[in-house]
Amino acid sequence: MPPRERIAIIGAGHVGATTAYALMLRALLREIVLIDSDAALAEAEAADLSHANALARPARIWVGDYADTASARIAVITAGAATAGAQSRLSVASQSADIVAACVKQLAAAGFEGVIVVASNPVDLMALIASRHAGLAPGRVIGAGTLLDSSRLRQLLAEKLGVAPASLDGDVLGEQGDSEVVAFSAVRIGGIPLEEFVGPKPRLNHHALAEDVRQAGYRIVAGKGYTSFGVATATVRICEAIMRDEKAVLPVSTLLTGQYGIFDIYLSLPFILGAGGVERVLTPKLTFAEEAALGKSAAVLSAALKALDAGAVKAP
Repeated sequence: MPPRERIAIIGAGHVGATTAYALMLRALLREIVLIDSDAALAEAEAADLSHANALARPARIWVGDYADTASARIAVITAGAATAGAQSRLSVASQSADIVAACVKQLAAAGFEGVIVVASNPVDLMALIASRHAGLAPGRVIGAGTLLDSSRLRQLLAEKLGVAPASLDGDVLGEQGDSEVVAFSAVRIGGIPLEEFVGPKPRLNHHALAEDVRQAGYRIVAGKGYTSFGVATATVRICEAIMRDEKAVLPVSTLLTGQYGIFDIYLSLPFILGAGGVERVLTPKLTFAEEAALGKSAAVLSAALKALDAGAVKAP
């Protein structure tokens, strides 16, 4: 059987439409189907994308329904509640959970057997909610996690160190949100630890850098009302790793089963991604303070999940 060349994007808002646009430009798949409860919005975005596609590489872009997902390789879920201003991602968990659960139930009913990539906020909890209803192994349900935050970190460090972002190896771990952890001890430039590379220059202010990364999304939302390009590009990068069976190491969110003493919660660590989703979890050596902060981040998510489960959303 030839490999499936279809991706379904559930949610045709800013992130969903931008994800579809980036996928089209990358020529990663031959078929992109948009699904949204707002049919007029989905039709308009599909038409706009199709007109742009006439100047790009051939792809079929159309508005479909959940029946079209049965033959999709990947389903990207961007549907959910949006934050406003300084509103935290966790604050919209209850609203998003109802939406994500409904979407994934319809995916499962349609017979979807591919990989689900969740970009809805708050992404760690929404990926876990999706996993509960998907009928798939947890490694086949992936949250976009801290991939974008890690990109922001590399960009900031690259500017300060005078190197290209691609030359930096370093990740943000834990919750994709206010409790995320920048693992400075694991940052490498050409294999050289960050502090050794910096040498006698004035030491970097780790706290200020980490806070800059955490606040980046809030600053963008304050200025334009939403984020789209960064999260869409991160989502497409995950899709690339799956479609090409890259075995790429990316900081995404999936279920932890005891790593760093953390169980039964989705959060970001470096994972190897291939055609079937997550293939292996990596556990970089962290300092005592970083590992403690990661434990606190997991506790924040566990408390939020407990509060969520006490409300409307329950495991099936």
